[in-house]
Amino acid sequence: MRVSAILLLAAALTPLYAQDDGPMQPAAKSSSHAKAARSHHPTTPIESKFAHLTERERAVQLLNRFTFGPRPGEVERVLAQGTGNWFEQQLSPGAINDDALNRRLNDYPTLNMTPEQALTVFPDRGTLQAVADGKRAYPTDPNLAAVYEVQIFKLKKDIESKKINADGTPAITQLTEAEVAEQKKLDQTAASHIAGDLFSLPKNQRMAALIKLPVEDRVAFTSYVSGDQRNLLLSEFNPREREAFYAMSSGVGTSYQIINELSQARFLRSILSERQLQEVMTDFWFNHFNIYIGKDSDQWYTTSYERDVIRKHALGKFRDLLLATATSPAMMVYLDNWLSIGPDSLANGVNTANPNSKKGNRGLNENYGREVMELHTVGVNGGYTQADVTALSAILTGWTVDRPNLAGAFQYDAKRHEPGLKQWFGHTIGVATTAGAPGSAFSSPNAGMDEGVEALTILAASPKTAHFISYKLVQRFVADDPPPALVDRMATTYMSTDGEIKAILRTLVQSPEFNSKKYFRNKVKTPMEFLASAFRTTATDPTNPGALVNTIKTMGMPLYFALPPTGYYITADHWMNSTALVDRLNFAYALTGNKFANQKFDSAHVLAIGLMSQPTVMPATTTPAASRYAETRLTTDSTSAVPVTNSSGQDFALRILEASLVGGDVSPKTNDLIHAQITQLTTPTAPPTDILNLITALVMGSPEFQLR
Repeated sequence: MRVSAILLLAAALTPLYAQDDGPMQPAAKSSSHAKAARSHHPTTPIESKFAHLTERERAVQLLNRFTFGPRPGEVERVLAQGTGNWFEQQLSPGAINDDALNRRLNDYPTLNMTPEQALTVFPDRGTLQAVADGKRAYPTDPNLAAVYEVQIFKLKKDIESKKINADGTPAITQLTEAEVAEQKKLDQTAASHIAGDLFSLPKNQRMAALIKLPVEDRVAFTSYVSGDQRNLLLSEFNPREREAFYAMSSGVGTSYQIINELSQARFLRSILSERQLQEVMTDFWFNHFNIYIGKDSDQWYTTSYERDVIRKHALGKFRDLLLATATSPAMMVYLDNWLSIGPDSLANGVNTANPNSKKGNRGLNENYGREVMELHTVGVNGGYTQADVTALSAILTGWTVDRPNLAGAFQYDAKRHEPGLKQWFGHTIGVATTAGAPGSAFSSPNAGMDEGVEALTILAASPKTAHFISYKLVQRFVADDPPPALVDRMATTYMSTDGEIKAILRTLVQSPEFNSKKYFRNKVKTPMEFLASAFRTTATDPTNPGALVNTIKTMGMPLYFALPPTGYYITADHWMNSTALVDRLNFAYALTGNKFANQKFDSAHVLAIGLMSQPTVMPATTTPAASRYAETRLTTDSTSAVPVTNSSGQDFALRILEASLVGGDVSPKTNDLIHAQITQLTTPTAPPTDILNLITALVMGSPEFQLR
């Protein structure tokens, strides 16, 4: 598709997101925290003013909000099962078979590793330097030891290349461009010969032969083996062997591979998992308790954070989830609480038993103490003061990480804890300190840990937290501007169930608001939701999830790289504009045209499954625009139904694809624009497959497909 055509269509379609009335109107620009700070509205009775969804629309609503997009025929399956039964089944993910996904995830060994194991397998520069200096031993695993040899070889070359003489000249003579080119040719030739030797061996002996080669040969081979030979070799390695190859072929420090595996797995889970509600809630809670994977040692803590903290507690009690995040090394590193030291603590040189002890110059870090109230629990206007932030930070001193540079675990260090009583948020926390007396903070090793648990438990039980969490859930699953009455009812459920997430979600999906036409297909998809739904609605197998990881970066939502603790915004005003639509149209055109990173796509298959999955051959409609494209009538001399069309096959295909991919009516204006683009971008002699690819891409780029 020509760039000018994409820009023209984007400019024409963008205003459709800002209709003055109807479900596609985005929320006014304002922060979610400011909205959440509105005063409580009195809970109103279940109002009859909402126009109710049909049972089919309710199935579509559930699938749009609690999956990453309905798959072909899934609406019918949910209707046959019963919408309530489907939702209850999704609330118990452990009972849902997900073996097909798990087989795909076997290609990513780091997903099941501890942080320490991940760091060992994918070492950073510091770990490599420690081994090179003899401060740490080489791994005992032969494949991993071979990786370290290659990585340390590259590290030393890198250090040598940067050495400078006293006069400012390079210590190592730099090669000319011609010499570099000649060396590259030699390495490519060597790589080709090594490949031939490896392919002559049985598959299960190739890696063993590779790691026995001299380090220089391993570097040359993994860097310069040709694409076809490389791809064939990798396809016949097992996951651990592929891992070793990637580590040897990469630059110095391979910990980025952990991030790459985690990001690819996130896409596979979103597209392929049968436990869709759990994955959607994992996405929600990770964003709520956001951490930044690029922050120091969080590059090897994030995998276990998502696996053991977020996903594990995504459908449990909010208090358990809150405490799990607070005792995660990932959160302690991200918000710097591991650095926080009580001003009057032993670690700062203070000893209450010794009046002559002098205080050091270390003190509190208030980052976590502030964000756990502002963003995680009671909200920005939750009634706390700066004094409360300082007091909570003191309460949480000693909550730290054991050697984070070596991927150590969370630990409570009593020596860092600020002793004494703290007046916080209307509560008195801690114990009075008497020099050397029993019961003082210094004589009770776990006193500070207990103080932190008590404070977080108070926050989890607060009505303000109930309201704030309910607000965020309604904003994600109902509307950018949450209806206050629903927020209040969900907050009531939160309080009556001690923060049981499943019960809160039941209140949401059973509400008149969730089941009303006013809030039907009114949420704009984030880039993650758009990309995942493009694969799910077309039943396309994501054979190259790495390409999706790169694509979502260009769309402004790189996975695990949201820097601020607020995470990514989930409202339309942030994600829908002409630039975003151009990115989405470009992706749709590349995908449907089989130009997206060797990803296979079959528009004819999408059309066929769309036709087979529809409840009728042509969905019934009363809209004037739809009647122009096709209609089904009974002939006067026959008792059988005969389709009679006043449109071309293109119109028929468009109608089926709209019904299948969008799951509802498409506006006349969108249809007019799509038809105009088909006319502009095709010729009478264009192959039907190309036209079908274009129609599919345009439907994916339509405003209606951007909604869920």
